[in-house]
Amino acid sequence: MIGRLCVFSRLACRRAVYIFREFCAEAELLVEDGSKSRSCKPIRPLYFDFQASTQLDPRVLDAMLPFYISHFGNPHSRTHEYGWYCEEAVEKARENVANQIGADHKEIIFTSGATESNNLAVKGVAKFYHPKKKHIITTQIEHKCVLDSCRVLENNGFDVTYLPVQRNGILDLEVLERSIKPETSLVSVIAVNNEIGVLQPIEEIGRLCRSKGVFFHTDAAQAFGKVPIDVNAMNIDLMSISGHKIYGPQGIGALYVRRRPRVRLEAQQNGGGQERGLRSGTLPTALVVGLGEASRLASEEMKDDYEHVSMLSKRLIDGITSKIQHVTLNGDPIQRYPGCVNFSFACVEGESLLMALKNVALSSGSACTSASLEPSYVLRAIGTEEDLAHSSIRFGIGRFTTEEEVDFTVAELSKHVQRLREMRYIIS
Repeated sequence: MIGRLCVFSRLACRRAVYIFREFCAEAELLVEDGSKSRSCKPIRPLYFDFQASTQLDPRVLDAMLPFYISHFGNPHSRTHEYGWYCEEAVEKARENVANQIGADHKEIIFTSGATESNNLAVKGVAKFYHPKKKHIITTQIEHKCVLDSCRVLENNGFDVTYLPVQRNGILDLEVLERSIKPETSLVSVIAVNNEIGVLQPIEEIGRLCRSKGVFFHTDAAQAFGKVPIDVNAMNIDLMSISGHKIYGPQGIGALYVRRRPRVRLEAQQNGGGQERGLRSGTLPTALVVGLGEASRLASEEMKDDYEHVSMLSKRLIDGITSKIQHVTLNGDPIQRYPGCVNFSFACVEGESLLMALKNVALSSGSACTSASLEPSYVLRAIGTEEDLAHSSIRFGIGRFTTEEEVDFTVAELSKHVQRLREMRYIIS
């Protein structure tokens, strides 16, 4: 049965996932003698947290399975067929990732995910060009792994500038240009923000950095496979990629490193010298194949996926704004990826709303920091008042989201926002 999944079209694959969800929602409990006892509630809530992670596309799983069962060799073993076959699969996956962004396959370095890629890019460039160049520029709304990497560099004597952004979340290019110094080695700006979905002017930033002789790194975990990216047209020197944001497996990512003009990095871990000596360690062939297949599918279906997500995003936004008063869409309403929608609901505590929405899986921001009760640093950076920052909810829409799920979520949201506001009014 698994083998048949490889012939699924995009729509058939989406339909298969939807049918499985419906089956789970309508399942019935059975007592020991086999008779029906009662209908059960949906086994799991609807999923609206696609910025945190995406489900594995069945076609990706179909491509991965042989490398867990029969083709289990080490891709770095050069003396037998098992190794040769896996090495060939790894290189094919490398080509698929490179083709997605207009890169050469030799410029793709596989990692364990975007966090490792960001660490390798930021720390690797900074340390290689130190002490001649010891200045790094980033923004206040980067992913936590970039900000923490920069803080580590600061503790080691580097100078880091954290640029503010405008109230719409977009970086002011004039502010960036004024911040570049002769000793600046790297500018790191996230492509699509993981909390508010704002799309930065990557091409303009790349052009500015190239004119100043400064390397440009972008964390594209939320952009790769979702919006068009051409590393040459955009003058991107380094780019971080994540597998599980594009319906691929967790635990695999990549870093694009430009070869011409060459970007030099200092490796952050030692070992067998794999991945051009930049990232030692045996590659997990099945995960690499999964990333490659997810990249190939994303390239082929990007237009359809974007239209699907855009339609559902508009449906969600229109539904929320028409049914609920005193709501604020955070981030620029136009220059954004539509699959990431962040709303603040006045007079409602975000954590209380998340707990009330038991049938919908949501988050209040980055999965890496959502355990904290502190308001989002991204929302604070764009000037959101603290009360509204505490009332924010992030909605993630993806390839397998349906209109029915959006409508159900809007209805549940409207009901619980009204109830929580009434409770707050009674208590106060």
